Amino acid sequence: MLFQLILLSAMFIQPMEATAYCGGECCCGEYADGITASGYIIRPGDKLIAAPTTFKFGTEMYVPGYGRASIKDRGGAIQDDRLDVYFSKHEEALQWGWQKLLVRVFPRG
Repeated sequence: MLFQLILLSAMFIQPMEATAYCGGECCCGEYADGITASGYIIRPGDKLIAAPTTFKFGTEMYVPGYGRASIKDRGGAIQDDRLDVYFSKHEEALQWGWQKLLVRVFPRG
């Protein structure tokens, strides 16, 4: 019980603007090589987040409508209260679009 209480107190909620992207040239331009800014090699079915440098790589977030995923990428337009969620297909990224959400953040220790 005490352990759960400590874990819950480390989590916080932050309002963020979330957009979606895919790994193709249409979204990533010259960086469409399947490797994220953290050096992670993207595999089919992966969920990952691009977030500002204020969050460490590996920090987990729960994004409503997307689920829980780790920060493994960065982006030029990803600053302040913005993040991107990754989809393997461009059509899925377009369908997600742009959303204002309350995101749960689970900081790394």
